[in-house]
Amino acid sequence: MRLSTIAGTTQAGKPPLEVAYLVIAGGGGNAFYHVTGAGGAGGYRNSYASETSGRNSSTETPLLLNGGTNYTVTVGGGGAYNQQGSNSVFATITSTGGGKGGRENSTAGSGGSGGGGGYNGTRGNGTTNQGFQGGNGSTSGNLGAGGGGGASQAGVAGSGNNGGNGGYGLASSITGSSVRRAGGGGGGAQHYKGVGRDGGGNGGGLLPSTSLPTNGTANTGGGAGGTGGGSTAEWANRSGGSGVVILRYPKQWNITLGAGLTGSTSTVGEDKVTTVTGGTGSVSWG
Repeated sequence: MRLSTIAGTTQAGKPPLEVAYLVIAGGGGNAFYHVTGAGGAGGYRNSYASETSGRNSSTETPLLLNGGTNYTVTVGGGGAYNQQGSNSVFATITSTGGGKGGRENSTAGSGGSGGGGGYNGTRGNGTTNQGFQGGNGSTSGNLGAGGGGGASQAGVAGSGNNGGNGGYGLASSITGSSVRRAGGGGGGAQHYKGVGRDGGGNGGGLLPSTSLPTNGTANTGGGAGGTGGGSTAEWANRSGGSGVVILRYPKQWNITLGAGLTGSTSTVGEDKVTTVTGGTGSVSWG
């Protein structure tokens, strides 16, 4: 296994502290003004086994750490209305928050994955090795917004009066079972809403029946769904899903989560897996 060494000393009777990580930032929020684009997924960085990392890039390098040393962990929150998602951090690894969805005639936010454009609007860009761009808003019919970008696919452009779907995320088995995360939200539409993918929220739309946009799913980094034709407050204020930091390391080591962090640890075969679901603080191993 390739290892990126930060310190790399060990303790007697224990294997080296090799830590594989999955670090996902918070997804982007939506915008509000008639028909708007969806939030992009939070940046996705993965060093577990030979799994694909963000933007369909190669697996990153696990970290070789030092027992008894504190390492920073931050779980990025999902972006609120008209806001980019927040970054997630583990030691030297930072994932970028997802871009916010765009209003009409404007450019959506860039981020880990880019937000979708509102009608007549332009998509936001993704970040190299983290996620894809969003989809452009429709310029024909002018009432279909773009989907947010995901970790493995760009958001789909709005088409006529129909919203674009969010880009797909990626699957990881770092916890012992395969879970898909970091999908883009679905674009809003005057007619048929866009569908969110892999934690991304659905867009709002008026056909076949009126439906409101939805938030991104917590701890997936999914983008918020875009608004679709509504003109009242219930169509607004959709947030991206919060991110997550997942760490896998030899079971002979015991982790300590510092104040300010929430999470849990389980044993999977010869490893332990710690899933940090919220907060900012430090972790150490002994």
